[in-house]
Amino acid sequence: MSAVVEARGLGKRYRDRWALMECTLSIPAGRVAGLVGPNGAGKSTLLQLAVGLLAPTAGTVEVLGRRPGADRAHLARVGFVAQDAPVYSTLTIAEHLRLGARLNPGWDAGYAKRRVDRLGLDPGLRAGRLSGGQRAQLALTLAVGKRPDLLVLDEPAASLDPLARHDFLRDLAESVTDREMSVVLSSHVVSDLARSCDYLIVLSTARVQAAGPVTALLAGHPGLDLEELVLTYLGQGRDNDTEAAR
Repeated sequence: MSAVVEARGLGKRYRDRWALMECTLSIPAGRVAGLVGPNGAGKSTLLQLAVGLLAPTAGTVEVLGRRPGADRAHLARVGFVAQDAPVYSTLTIAEHLRLGARLNPGWDAGYAKRRVDRLGLDPGLRAGRLSGGQRAQLALTLAVGKRPDLLVLDEPAASLDPLARHDFLRDLAESVTDREMSVVLSSHVVSDLARSCDYLIVLSTARVQAAGPVTALLAGHPGLDLEELVLTYLGQGRDNDTEAAR
């Protein structure tokens, strides 16, 4: 498979506002793709379209060669961690792992248990008593434990302190290496993406401003580092939007 996400003219409108428009991109398999842009740029909308939580207003999107959430087998191939790293506050960690096993035919119980043990989490502890960083780690364990071909992460470390964010991204990198999966990681913190990603998508004003391998994008702008490159594309998007409004 050459692409894990393929969008053609993809758009999502809420009443008279386009949250995402004219999105055409192809994310290659085997990449850790960083999705970056300011708040309100359309990052969460794009990811929710990709995992089937939203239906497009315009265009099409395919994930792993099929319509998102086409059937249960397809759902099992995609792991998703939303921005607030949702877990069930009244369930214990052990109950979360048992739920993961019941819902996912490819569940790797050994991996999930080893990861919980390594993180020092008490299996009998209810998720509502976990810190933000621990909840994010539990959500990542559940997403990776299903052995997905594609892992989609919507700013999962946004609310974490710097140390917890560092630990989360380190564990993500280890999981990617161990599981050989493709990843799409959304963040507005460019330094997070610089440590984790080899492919970059820049969203601004509901449109894709750039997409491609990080090395190729940097090579096209000699002298810029990744943060400066992102700011350049974001500035272009703002200027194009201003020009179009005249």
